[in-house]
Amino acid sequence: MTFLPDLIDAYGLTHPATYVGLFVATSLLMLWRLEAMLDHGLEGTALGTLVMPYCSGFANLVFVYIMAAHAGPPREVLTNCLVNNVTNLTLLLGLPAVCWGLVVVPGVPAVATGGARRGPAGGDTAHQLTRLSLLLTLAAVLFFTGAVWLLGQDGRLTQTDGSMLIGLFFFWQCFQVFDVLKHNVRRRLSFGSMFYVDAGVVLVCAYGLYASIDWLVAWLSVQRGGFISAQNLGWLSGWLMVLPNALLALYWGWKRRADIVYTSQVGDGHICIPLCLGLFALYQSV
Repeated sequence: MTFLPDLIDAYGLTHPATYVGLFVATSLLMLWRLEAMLDHGLEGTALGTLVMPYCSGFANLVFVYIMAAHAGPPREVLTNCLVNNVTNLTLLLGLPAVCWGLVVVPGVPAVATGGARRGPAGGDTAHQLTRLSLLLTLAAVLFFTGAVWLLGQDGRLTQTDGSMLIGLFFFWQCFQVFDVLKHNVRRRLSFGSMFYVDAGVVLVCAYGLYASIDWLVAWLSVQRGGFISAQNLGWLSGWLMVLPNALLALYWGWKRRADIVYTSQVGDGHICIPLCLGLFALYQSV
């Protein structure tokens, strides 16, 4: 797993800026191939709910793994998750809305010619279904947050609590997978061969993200004094890991795909809470 860091070191490019650049570059490549997956059997809401959160949230999962492997303080993991989610659901939804607007259901005249109320057209029905999917995704945020709050009533999240949170998350993902399959059967879609090629490229990008985050967290952990130091690891790592989410939000906002903007940011929040907290709780109490 040290192939990429060794290669960078061999060229004498070992520097925080190099790994931040690698982090951004792999995120952009992942973004490019994710857009292609829209044409290979994934509709917008599914792309945002199923695929993008794993890609943009992969850095958070890596952070949890590193902290658990080195018996890091639970406070930093919790801070990382909170910084990530609060930024996603405020700044990264607000910026595209200010710049381009986020319209999920385009406005239509309520009354047709002659005063008769028109039923929803085919396109309007699709927008309404997208809106319902978004509302369900947002409701899941409240459900997961409430579950964490209830399980943490005793002041900590234990291994049993972590298992419960992970189970809730994967139940939600199973629901989304079957929804996508149902959608594809209804529209007679299938995953073409390029879908799996793009999925492979995304996995390669995930390794690039892992290598960059692993090095940056290790470097930051030995810094002492000043704001950029180990004392602010949770805050700094949270802001760093928001970068892929920012790219996704701004790009899809520019493309006028409000459905993907919403579901990608909210879905990434699902990765942090409950999945990241649940995974770390398996190793030590939070």
